[in-house]
Amino acid sequence: MNRTWYAPRRLLSYLLVAGIAVTALFPLAWMAISGFKGQNEVLRTPFQFFPDVWRLDNYRLILEDPPFVRAMVITFVGAVIFTVASLVVNSMAAYAFARLEFAGKRWWWLVCITPMFVPAMAILLTSFVVVSKLGMLDTLAVLIIPGVASSAQMFFLRQFYLNMPAAVEEAALIDGATRWQIFLQIFVPQSLGPFVVVGIASFLGYWNSYVWPVLVISNPDLTQIMQYLATFRSARGNEWGMLMAGSTLAALPTILLVLIFQRYIVNGVRLAGIK
Repeated sequence: MNRTWYAPRRLLSYLLVAGIAVTALFPLAWMAISGFKGQNEVLRTPFQFFPDVWRLDNYRLILEDPPFVRAMVITFVGAVIFTVASLVVNSMAAYAFARLEFAGKRWWWLVCITPMFVPAMAILLTSFVVVSKLGMLDTLAVLIIPGVASSAQMFFLRQFYLNMPAAVEEAALIDGATRWQIFLQIFVPQSLGPFVVVGIASFLGYWNSYVWPVLVISNPDLTQIMQYLATFRSARGNEWGMLMAGSTLAALPTILLVLIFQRYIVNGVRLAGIK
């Protein structure tokens, strides 16, 4: 009986996975291919997936647009700095809460973890007031510093550090190693998988942010890529081909990042979830 049902169930599983993959990838594929269409073909009725003639004009024109290139570069630089800062801050905080004992530890952990349950929109205006009074508006720092410390990332890394054997740490302490040396030489090298997960989450969060940059950035030299695309749509909304080409190029770094590190993402989530 089991063998009789095994093949059909396996086939249904494959069909379900294929259906989910097609549903998820179809909008992305349509966006990328629309970048090769003429301006009147993108929204043509009836729907047409492939262009009549494949053109590179839209990709060439968007890459020749200085504001687009500048937005891509400044967003990438900011995302890299934000990712590194997030890894440093959240990993050290997670190590402290997982392996160290200090006064008020449980209460401080409660304070640090509470923002994870507060919607970002609920503190948007108060955050704006704070950075405004600190004179941080229209600087790269205002896009990086407020979001570096993340409750979710602290919690994720803390779970991983709680699972590491205490015997290794105790042996290092007996040998005279300091807590700083233990963290850098034992915990950090073992944290590649979780670091990749946290790093990609930080990079994607920064790269895809729109509301916060719109509030705090008005300097064209610091315009983020999502700001640029939104401005392009409102100012040149009839140039759908260029908009699709720009959106495709804007999505490319994040897609490549996930594809390159997908194995580490799966391993990192699995390891951090074991308790």
